[in-house]
Amino acid sequence: MRKLALTLLACASLAAGCSSLSYYYQSIEGQIDLLQKREQIAKVVADPATSPALKKRLEQVLAIRDFASRELQLPDNKSYRGYADLQRPYVVWNVFAAAEFSIKPEQWCFPIVGCVGYRGYFTQARADAFAQELRERGLDVFVGGVPAYSTLGWFDDPVLNTFVNYPGHEVARLIFHELAHQVMYARNDTEFNESFAVAVELEGVARWIARYGDEKMRADVAGAQQRRAQFAALVLKYRRELGALYRTKVAPAEMRQRKAATFDALKQDYRTLRAEWGGYSGYDRLLDDPNNAKLASISFYNALVPQFQQVLAKFDGDLPAFYAEARRLATLDKDARYRALGAAPPEDEESL
Repeated sequence: MRKLALTLLACASLAAGCSSLSYYYQSIEGQIDLLQKREQIAKVVADPATSPALKKRLEQVLAIRDFASRELQLPDNKSYRGYADLQRPYVVWNVFAAAEFSIKPEQWCFPIVGCVGYRGYFTQARADAFAQELRERGLDVFVGGVPAYSTLGWFDDPVLNTFVNYPGHEVARLIFHELAHQVMYARNDTEFNESFAVAVELEGVARWIARYGDEKMRADVAGAQQRRAQFAALVLKYRRELGALYRTKVAPAEMRQRKAATFDALKQDYRTLRAEWGGYSGYDRLLDDPNNAKLASISFYNALVPQFQQVLAKFDGDLPAFYAEARRLATLDKDARYRALGAAPPEDEESL
């Protein structure tokens, strides 16, 4: 592990310069800590000290993991066949940022993965400190805890305490999503990658529920997916409106007033929508104090999902063919990739 850390740190320093070493060091330190805490699920289940509840959850995880490779043709490897208890609620905290009058998220570039629209930290304190630096630069900022992430197959990612106790369909959703990142990854295109993974998770959960779910679970999942689709549509609508606003030539003071009015309208429409959900409040935190960064974080995971679902339908649900097409699209330049999906390239939404 020490040799691996030194190798990765040397590569990072060559790629990014000394000013970024502290960030890379915490990333490497956090990843190594996670890997050191990983144990094979079979060993955890066999341990007499493991609680019956955790054993049951982990046995279900193995069934979900087998389903992922057998039925969804997702990679059949050691990922999500191990378990790690990190003794914290999230594995990382992601920091998103955007300029005051822009819907375009800030980008940070790294070796191997390319440029992404967030920076991840293994401790909330470090994430909050970086977020404060960005706020002091006048940026809109959002810090969000993340229960799972993928190393794109570079390591055998484990199941974590951060999500193992979620309802079964939510555990399945996360595992399908993270494995999808091992199937296809386009450098420098967070929205494309995350929307693809969401399309895979939705299809995977639908098939898993059809095989193993009962009526209550089907109803719960259908309700959750409907709420997610409605929420995403609302946020994307207002994000487009903000993009149009930010392209207008008005003085900063007036722009701030119109920006605030747009967010007030978003919150009002959200309250109206939420009233239809029977008390569900899971999205409240995202819109209690909305800003450009929060909307960008939501867009990453939703903007291209309908287009990917249309591609899957074109292949009559043939997942290997769908994966092959996604990998083909990933080889195109970004404009061509989005046009092939029938979506406006991100540059078309460029703001001030």
